[in-house]
Amino acid sequence: MWQALKFTLFSASAGIIQLGSFELFTKAFGWTYLPAYLTSLVLSVLWNFTFNRRYTFRSDANVPRAMALVALFYAVFTPLSSWWGKALTDIGWNEDLVMIGTMLINFVTEYLYQKFVVYRGMIDTNDVARRAKEKENA
Repeated sequence: MWQALKFTLFSASAGIIQLGSFELFTKAFGWTYLPAYLTSLVLSVLWNFTFNRRYTFRSDANVPRAMALVALFYAVFTPLSSWWGKALTDIGWNEDLVMIGTMLINFVTEYLYQKFVVYRGMIDTNDVARRAKEKENA
């Protein structure tokens, strides 16, 4: 339960980065949905990966391997979400509503993917987890 809560909190912070940068790109710079979405997504993914690896899943899994697995997730998610986002905004849906809905879908699917694919068998293996275990046993 605590792991899901930490993932939620870090994802919320990544969501703030994604929404904030998306709003900046669309409102201040006049970018269209697709480039604004893709750029803000990359920023939030990097943030989320870094903090969830260290503090949520407390994993010492190989960083290049873990990042490659996350990249595979986004190799599927990004084209799909870009397609439905553009399609929905092209027919008049509010771009902020589309972005928030997409972020919610991403939140649920990414948690499951990271927990059961990226960090499977490697959860609670880093220095943060070891120190917590030592403190618990002391």
